[in-house]
Order: sequence, then structure tokens, then C-alpha cells
Amino acid sequence: MSNPVALLCSPHPGGVSDAVAHLVAAGMAEAGAEMQIVPLRDYAFDGCTDCGGCTAPPHHCTLAGKNCNGRLDRAEEIFALIESAPLLFISAPIYFYALPAHFKALIDRTQRFWSAQNHTPAGRLPRPPVKTALVSLVAGRPRGKQLFTGSLLTLRYFLSPLNAAISETRLLRGLERVK
Repeated sequence: MSNPVALLCSPHPGGVSDAVAHLVAAGMAEAGAEMQIVPLRDYAFDGCTDCGGCTAPPHHCTLAGKNCNGRLDRAEEIFALIESAPLLFISAPIYFYALPAHFKALIDRTQRFWSAQNHTPAGRLPRPPVKTALVSLVAGRPRGKQLFTGSLLTLRYFLSPLNAAISETRLLRGLERVK
């Protein structure tokens, strides 16, 4: 069985959301479980271009494995890690009431999974049991009634075609720097 996976979604190494993920990983290690840390900033991938290539079976993304700014597009590696993990932890900063751009590009690439579920001759494909996802969102802004609302909705729909669902959240405000 694979280890739980922590997606570090910040473009900034060593920031608050990274620190939160490392605290969670340390707690899991104390409990006897090793968490695999996956900083998305270390993976090259482009966002969905709405080319429609994934609409028909076998629902593969036309960008998978292609050149992405001089590097190999690695989005499929991340999806494979998510799929094999028994537990997913997402730690992301909030910028202007939204998730970081590079993470949003990965989210958009789940279009192929949505297509596979919704464009099959027999209708929806049978789905495996739902994977648990834990989410921590960190904002420097101390106020804002709807500060996390849009990001949580985006994450809910990102996780759905990956057969995962948010079971717990930690929404942290007013944290701009690791002390």
C-alpha cells in the first residue's frame, strides 16, 4: 500500500502552507505513518487548453508527456500519486480569494477524469470507494466572510472525478510568514 500524499500547492518554498504540511507529516510520522511530500512547484505541467482531446475514449490528455516550457509535462505523475494514496492532504495558500495559478492548472487538467465519468456509452462508470482528503488553506488576510468559499468549492469539484472528497478542513487566516 502507498503512503498518504501531501500536495504542497504554494509556488513559494518554505511558506506558511508548506510549514502546515510539514507539521501534519511530522504528526503522521509520530503516529507511525510516513507521508509523501509532493511540492507541485517541482512539477512542470500546463493547464487545460480545452482542445477536446480527452472527451472521447480512452480520455487521455493531449498534453500528457509533452514539452512544457522546456521540461516534460508531469501532471499524470501527480494524478497517479493521488490515485494510489490512501489519504490525500492538500495545503495551499489563498491569493486574492483563490488558489495559486499552478495548482489551478492541475485542477483544470482533471477534465479528462470528468470526461471519462460522463461521456461513456453506458453512462457513468462505476466508481471505487471515495478517498479521504484533508485540506488546509492559509490566507494572509485576517478578514473576509467569503475568503475560502470559492477555493473550497473548486477543491470539491477537483476531487470529485478523482473519487475523493474533503472530510476535514483547517482554514487559517492572518498568517503571512512562518515565525
